[in-house]
Amino acid sequence: MKPFLSILGVALLAGACGGNSAYVRGTKVAFTKNNESVLKATEEYRLALERGDADALMLMAHKDYWEDSGTPSGSDDYGYEGLRNVLTSRFGRASEIRYTMRYMNVSQQCKEDLSVGCRATVDVIINASYTVQDVNGKPLRLDKRDQNQLFLEWDGNRWLFISGM
Repeated sequence: MKPFLSILGVALLAGACGGNSAYVRGTKVAFTKNNESVLKATEEYRLALERGDADALMLMAHKDYWEDSGTPSGSDDYGYEGLRNVLTSRFGRASEIRYTMRYMNVSQQCKEDLSVGCRATVDVIINASYTVQDVNGKPLRLDKRDQNQLFLEWDGNRWLFISGM
């Protein structure tokens, strides 16, 4: 009986340590190839933010990108070209950017194979800090915690952000 229990213990341990996980690694998001691919694109976005790389972020944005800034007023809404202005302006003022995202949920239109036009929504909790200059020119370290939704669309080759950047 003891050899059987030892073999059973090893098998359970191996199953717990390896094999297929029910979640995308490091998240509580259900593992699917589609979820994994959209989170990979989202992680590339996060890294570009930390680098302050506006050019890389613009390459990740869909040409029909639209941001309503979450306000009832339309005065702060912008599209693709406005995104470039926002990014270069903000990165011009900020340094030492640290940007983490906790992936809470992924919703996908396409449940099986991805096809052109498939959309995904990624719910995240953001924890960011960065340094700006105060009115006296002294460095000021700011922290931001927020919830956000990122909206992406599959173009046949990669995920592009359509809103939420």
